[in-house]
Amino acid sequence: MKITNVRATQPEADRAPGGWRGSIGQILVRIDTEDGLAGYGVGGGGPAGIHVVQTVLREVLMGANAEDVEGLWDAMYRHTAAFGRKGIAMMAMSGVDLALWDLRGKRANKPLVEVLGGTRMAVPSYRTGGRQGLEDALAQGYKAVKFGIGAMNPHEEVDAIADLFRDVREVVGSDVRVMCDASMQWDVEGTLRVAERLAEFDLTWLEEPLLPEDFEGYERLMRESPIPIASGEHEYTAHGFETLMKRGLHAIYQPDVCWCGGLTELVKIYELANRYDVEVCPHRGGEVWALHAIVALDPDPMAESGRPWMTWVQDHPGVVDGKIIPGEGAGFGVSFDDDLWA
Repeated sequence: MKITNVRATQPEADRAPGGWRGSIGQILVRIDTEDGLAGYGVGGGGPAGIHVVQTVLREVLMGANAEDVEGLWDAMYRHTAAFGRKGIAMMAMSGVDLALWDLRGKRANKPLVEVLGGTRMAVPSYRTGGRQGLEDALAQGYKAVKFGIGAMNPHEEVDAIADLFRDVREVVGSDVRVMCDASMQWDVEGTLRVAERLAEFDLTWLEEPLLPEDFEGYERLMRESPIPIASGEHEYTAHGFETLMKRGLHAIYQPDVCWCGGLTELVKIYELANRYDVEVCPHRGGEVWALHAIVALDPDPMAESGRPWMTWVQDHPGVVDGKIIPGEGAGFGVSFDDDLWA
């Protein structure tokens, strides 16, 4: 199945966030083949990512056999090694890899959950957001909720943080899982201070408090925090995750399939998790790009709510009674307006 065209675009979204999430946000990759199939994947990098796809990665892909997904991943990695391996180049490459996997599913005429050896079934979803809307999330059947608290100072606002989660726990009761995300904004001492105060509220995890490269800091948190530590949203490739797992830096690893290298790498990360006996819970796993792998490969699946501004992804499954199930369509089972390529 020879590749005949490689394109990328950044669809407009009315509710896209400001800052880097908008300007360097999601890109859509399309790969066409000689038999008339088109595969789609979402990566990252904004205009820079589009440039990488349509120049450097296109050089590798044009005329290549689309069925050799893993071989093409290796070729793209080597071709971008001088400036890639992480960051925008890998985010762009992730979209290409996902498009190739979409083609793999379409060629087999199966949803990717089945290609990966699993069966379609509903899995629990957790809602990420703020205190506002919590009651609505519970009414929708969510049994797990996560709150972003990175903007709160762990030294000066520890009482306010504790008050927030005391209120949350009173509202949700004891049967709903509660998590928090510090978005790489804290230091070790502040994280431990907050973790000690929040321990009474039985949090499932405290997410990404430190910068990704603070290995010594994460080692200390793993030793001393009464709350399990989750991170990895901003790590890249299975090699990068194995480095973290070897050192035991996190209890829960959170790769983003649209950034970390695509589905090829997410499959490897799940294999590593089995070897090192750790948990994986992909970032924004309720989006189809990771959902099929979660359902097929995760022994304790839970899928994070997706990015609400990505309304240009059509036929995406929704959350029903707090659960989500991959669609029946081949590949990722989603579609896109042809006007995106006009």
